[in-house]
Amino acid sequence: MPAITDTSSTVLVTGANGFVATWIVGDLLARGYSVRAGVRTEERGQHLLKTYASYGDKLKLFATGDMSAKLVGKHQISVNIGYCWDGVFDEAVKGVDAILHTAAAVHLYAKDPKEMIDPAIKGIVGILESILKHGTSVKRVVITSTCAAIKSFSTVPLTLSEENWNDDDVNECEEKGKDANPLAMYAASKTLAERAGWDFYKKHKSEINWDLSFLNPPWIFGPVKHEVKSLDSLNQSSLYYYKAVVEGDFVGGYPPRYAPGHGWVDVRDVSQAHVRALETPAAGGERIIIAAGSFVWQDIVDAVNSISPSPWKSHTAPFAKGDPEGERVRNITWVTDKEKKILGLKFRTLQESARDILEDYENHGWA
Repeated sequence: MPAITDTSSTVLVTGANGFVATWIVGDLLARGYSVRAGVRTEERGQHLLKTYASYGDKLKLFATGDMSAKLVGKHQISVNIGYCWDGVFDEAVKGVDAILHTAAAVHLYAKDPKEMIDPAIKGIVGILESILKHGTSVKRVVITSTCAAIKSFSTVPLTLSEENWNDDDVNECEEKGKDANPLAMYAASKTLAERAGWDFYKKHKSEINWDLSFLNPPWIFGPVKHEVKSLDSLNQSSLYYYKAVVEGDFVGGYPPRYAPGHGWVDVRDVSQAHVRALETPAAGGERIIIAAGSFVWQDIVDAVNSISPSPWKSHTAPFAKGDPEGERVRNITWVTDKEKKILGLKFRTLQESARDILEDYENHGWA
C-alpha cells in the first residue's frame, strides 16, 4: 500500500493549531517534512509560526475559514463553518503528498444530535471529496478518530478491538433525539463520521491512488504545545486532568476508583502514531487503536502525588488525594495488538506523562 518514504515530502495537517496537531507539526518538521498547516484563520496560525520559527518556510499556513461563535446554554462554543463548506479543502490538498486530518469540532453542549453529527460527517467526507477531485499527488491519508467510535461507556467488563463499533450511542441518538446524553451525541457523531469515511473510501477505491487510515485514541493527556491563553481555554481532556489533580473534581461525577470506559494515551505518543501511520505501508486501509492502557482518575491522582519533588514549584497547595483505598473498576480493556504489530510505539507511563504535565504547568506560570 502507498506510504510516504521521502521525508522531504509535503504534508497537509488540518486543525494544525490544535492540542494533538501542534505536536504532529513539530514531529513532521523534525523529520524533514514540509508542512502545510490548515488553520481557521492566519491569526490562529501565528503561534505555530512562532513555535517553529527555526524551520523557516518549511512550515506554511493555509487558512480554511473563519469561526462563528454561538451561545449554547451558558456556554460559548466555536462552530467551524469553514470545515462544512463544500470544497473548502480543494486548494489545500493540491500538491501535497500526504494528509493528516485532525480537524474536528469537540464540545458537549449540543442541543440536538444533528448539531454534532452533520458537521462531523461533512468534515471527513468533505476533505475526501477534495482529495478525490484535486489531490492528484496524495499517497496516504490519516484521519484522527477516537475510541468513542468503538465504545464510550460500559457498566460491565468488556474487551474491545477495532472490530467493534459504537452502535449503542448511535441508537440512543436515533431513539431519543434531543433528549440523548450529550456524550452519546459526541460519540455517535464520531462513529457515523468514521463510518462515512470508510464508506467513501470503499466506494471510490477504484478511482484513487491513495489509501486511508483511521487512528482511534482514547483520552489524550500530556503537555500542551498549542496556544493556551488561560487555564479555562485548555482543551477538554487537559482541563479535566487539571481539575482532577488540583481540585479533586472528577469528570462525570464518578468516584475516582471507577471508570466506565476510560483509556488514556500521551499526546506525544499520539503524534508519533500519526507520523508512523504516514510512513508505514501496512497502516494503509487500517483502523488502529492508539492506547497506552486503561485508567481510573485515582491512577492519575496517585501518579501526580508520587512525584517528589514536584516540578510544579509555584503550586504549594496539596494535590487531590481521591480515594486510594479499595478496588478499582476499569470496565473496558482496549486490545492494541494491531498497533503493536504495525506501528510499534513505546508508550509513556502515567508517571512519565504526569511529571511532564506538572513541569508544563510550571512553565506556563499556572498556580
